Amino acid sequence: MGIPGLQAGEDVKQRPVGELLRQWREQRRLSQLALSIQADISTRHLSFMETGRSSPSRDMVLRLAEELDVPLRDRNQMLLAAGYAPVYGETSLDAPEMVAVRSAVRRILTGHEPYPACVVDRRWNLVDSNAATQLFTAGVAPELMRPPVNTLRLSLHPKGMAARIRNLGEWRAHLLARLRREIAVTADEVLRELYKEAMTYPCDEPEVHQDNDVVVPLRIEYKGTELAFLSTISTFGTAADVTVAELAIESFFPADDETAEALTAFRDQRRR
Repeated sequence: MGIPGLQAGEDVKQRPVGELLRQWREQRRLSQLALSIQADISTRHLSFMETGRSSPSRDMVLRLAEELDVPLRDRNQMLLAAGYAPVYGETSLDAPEMVAVRSAVRRILTGHEPYPACVVDRRWNLVDSNAATQLFTAGVAPELMRPPVNTLRLSLHPKGMAARIRNLGEWRAHLLARLRREIAVTADEVLRELYKEAMTYPCDEPEVHQDNDVVVPLRIEYKGTELAFLSTISTFGTAADVTVAELAIESFFPADDETAEALTAFRDQRRR
């Protein structure tokens, strides 16, 4: 299966700012007229910037990036392509100035118990998780738990969670579709290689979505009980740092009363 929107060997880092502007505009399915109205500039000026006949100012790059809802990392790349310095920092989560972010993340994770929740970075690597995620990682091969732990690999690898996922074909299709969308937007080579790797994992079930499902559930066996989950993904809406902006918190909720009761019981057992 091909990855939409990408050509073999394409590297967005080598492209001029005009091409990047056009890429993001087309990704957002906006015409030049629609974007020019949103950004309060002339269509002719936008066309000249996209074709390289005109060089955008620093403020113009930031204005267009804001209108196009471009991720912070890619805004920095657009600035560099236009000949300007990046404006968004990229601070390690271990840095002292990130203590408030770390505390907020930990508070969210612990507050979600007894239900599982985890935090991942832009490449699906595990950053943090709560105690309830142990029901997902039970029985996983030790090599998959060595840092950096990749949650896609953890989910779909035959030595990972895959052996206990009761709707593996459906869940696999959901995760791979999500990954393809991220690759199409970011053109991240690491994600592209992760996708290629995941496609080699065995799966005896057809990778199709059930037409009667409102959302795709995760159905997984744990200690002889089948648990059903729905998940949501949250991000920091006011992030001004690349690292924080790329964090994603995935929270799992019980899809039925039986799962909710089982999770409460499992939590009580851990506490005892």
